[in-house]
Amino acid sequence: MILTESKEHIRFLKFATVGALGAAIDFGVMNLMTHLFDLKLVYAGTISFICAVISNFTLNRYWTYPDSRSRHFLHQLGMFFLVNAAGIAFRIPTLHFVEPLMAGVFEKAGHLSNTTAQFFARNATLAFAIGVVMIWNFFINRYWTYNDID
Repeated sequence: MILTESKEHIRFLKFATVGALGAAIDFGVMNLMTHLFDLKLVYAGTISFICAVISNFTLNRYWTYPDSRSRHFLHQLGMFFLVNAAGIAFRIPTLHFVEPLMAGVFEKAGHLSNTTAQFFARNATLAFAIGVVMIWNFFINRYWTYNDID
């Protein structure tokens, strides 16, 4: 099974679409938590991550991989969550260490206020982390969580 096969290509596009919606949820919740509740990015990013994982699992189970329901819902959710939790091992240090660097770059290079630079840095850092983790998630989920389909 390779990504060039038509069926896998369609699955990847569906997975990416679900991921884009999950990213919108991730960004929305993260921005809400940091702006309204003044949470640090690591905490807000963790809450937003959990919201996105629940949404992504549900949509992937019923839309991307509708023929992959040989496992009980909670068992498959656990598998999906473990894959995503492994992704968070990359995500949390990235959010913690890259965001301050990005804020400095935006503030100096863009001649932006600290508040504006922080906003751009948070979102740029989260976008980078999401992109890397999405690639991991697709392949591991396809070959482990959803390996019961052709």
